[in-house]
Amino acid sequence: GCVRFVLTDTFVVPLGSGTFGIRGAVSIGGGVAVAAERVHARLARLAGHRLEAAAADIVIEGGRAHVRGFPARAVGIADLAGMAYSPPPGGLPADLEPGLTATVYFDPPGPTFSGAVHVALVEVDRDTGRVRVGRYVVVEDCGPVVNPTIVEGQIHGAVAQGLGEALLESMVYDADGQLLTATLMDYALPRADDVPAFEIGHLETPAPLMPGGVKGMGEGGTIGAPAAVANAVADAIRPLGRHVSALPIRSQDLALPAV
Repeated sequence: GCVRFVLTDTFVVPLGSGTFGIRGAVSIGGGVAVAAERVHARLARLAGHRLEAAAADIVIEGGRAHVRGFPARAVGIADLAGMAYSPPPGGLPADLEPGLTATVYFDPPGPTFSGAVHVALVEVDRDTGRVRVGRYVVVEDCGPVVNPTIVEGQIHGAVAQGLGEALLESMVYDADGQLLTATLMDYALPRADDVPAFEIGHLETPAPLMPGGVKGMGEGGTIGAPAAVANAVADAIRPLGRHVSALPIRSQDLALPAV
């Protein structure tokens, strides 16, 4: 009674534009939703034929199908699958071919819009200019959360990347155009002790044009984190007459001059 997604083999599928720009959940999720709906409709017709009921009166849940209002009149999904591939003596419903599959070529019907709010609490050392992110809260809306573990992981990784953009990462060149930060010896990245424990909340507003209402979540952290951290730092140093004018926010630009 489950849906299993087989990863794409580029040798056997048509040309596609890719899953960049948080298209993974939208493209795959939408296609799976449409395919599952078609298989669901076939199961309902098979169950109605088997249980002598209209397909519209069939409820499919918990690995079985039953007649609405009469849970005892039921048949297992596995039995229906066997019926689909090995029709009984009475045959299948009219106009229903053997098999229980659906092939879908899915093109998203329109854009989806995800949203998020990021709040950062930072501390700035007056002497060294070092910024510490003490607390970080994210409330996001990517529509129905299909896989909570993946969504949380997307947020964790993306916010960590955004913190690096705000505070550490920089492409530095010399006067001759030679890149000076070409290796991890020179290019600063956030470490585990630079990243706070995240507090994450979810809203689930379905995308009106998308099957299943799914949206993407990939870039939410990288977009929100630099702005949240930069504004938090700007708020912290405002009483000192300092301001933030560029990213990354370097500690040497924040430290107060020695008296």
